[in-house]
Amino acid sequence: MAVCGSRTSHIGHFVGNITARRLQYGLSMNCTVSYNKRGFDKVRKINMSLRNKGHPNNMLFQYFTTHVTKRWADPKSYIGFGSEGLHNLSPACISSGTASVPGVSSDNAKGEEQVANTAADSSEAKIPLKLNSGSFYLPHPAKAKTGGEDAHFMCTLTQAIGVADGVGGWADLGIDAGLYARELMSNSLAAIQEEPKGSIDLIRALDKAYVKTKAKGSSTACIVALTEEGLYAVNLGDSGFMLVRHGYAAFKSPAQQHGFNFPYQLDCNNAGDSPSSAMVFKIAVAPGDVLIAGTDGLFDNLYDEDIKGVVLQSVEAGLGPQMTARRIAELAQKRAMDPIKSSPFSDGAQEAGFEYHGGKLDDITVVVSYIMNNENS
Repeated sequence: MAVCGSRTSHIGHFVGNITARRLQYGLSMNCTVSYNKRGFDKVRKINMSLRNKGHPNNMLFQYFTTHVTKRWADPKSYIGFGSEGLHNLSPACISSGTASVPGVSSDNAKGEEQVANTAADSSEAKIPLKLNSGSFYLPHPAKAKTGGEDAHFMCTLTQAIGVADGVGGWADLGIDAGLYARELMSNSLAAIQEEPKGSIDLIRALDKAYVKTKAKGSSTACIVALTEEGLYAVNLGDSGFMLVRHGYAAFKSPAQQHGFNFPYQLDCNNAGDSPSSAMVFKIAVAPGDVLIAGTDGLFDNLYDEDIKGVVLQSVEAGLGPQMTARRIAELAQKRAMDPIKSSPFSDGAQEAGFEYHGGKLDDITVVVSYIMNNENS
């Protein structure tokens, strides 16, 4: 990412222009809009039915795109400080590039895999499914010494993952936005762990993390949790996630941008976007589905077909989520270094009137989660 900036009049207008991507199968959308006052300014509910021509069982996606008033913040909240490199939390929570949090230890591995289950905490609400997650991170070659500007976490106790991308434009001011992204993810993980069992509110958690984050810089944010109802996600900016089912790219979160290469972002001066600008999704899932979350270094360089192709090959080969994440990240970096082959980034640049070809070299974070039956539910 190259551009950072302040809040503009674009904020809040993206919601009405959601477009669902037509992927491998026919698509029909039935939209209803409702408003309610339960602490929200507006709640827009969209029911989208995807007809998979190759499979009789339709998928029902429910989006809750939410504009939320600024929530409360705990005045005694923990404030972490950014640190470089990759980290592990505990057998139940794994974090890469986070700020300091109790239980965090340093690890220089690029890939992490998490296979613990919710039985690690007997007080945890049991859900019928679980996430088996793995991650892989490739920093921009020029930023490898500082660990790059991406951050992510995985936590089995809360069945949640998150990714963030520090906005590179801050480097022009001598600021490493990776510190902001790492602290934001650290605080997001802590806030999620403080949520009531069985009634997690990701907007509230992101808002608490945003208030606590004091490092200079700005960042996108994408957090996904598995609940009894399915996937529950919030996304702000051009990081995001997609869902692969039966070898098909079933859904992909839309990017939020004020303009080309100018994503929605949370920033240290409260002058950018706010958590209330995030899009909120609730998506029904089933065992065998594969969730892929990543920063724009992934989605700028690989088309949906590329990603689902790697997932399909990896699953058929019996590979775990960490190896799948690695394969996706390495392919994305290969495309990023190709000056000729078309990429989603070059397509967007040309649509915006720029003469650009090839991929975009960037930090690349990929988190892959296999959705499985939870034997302990």
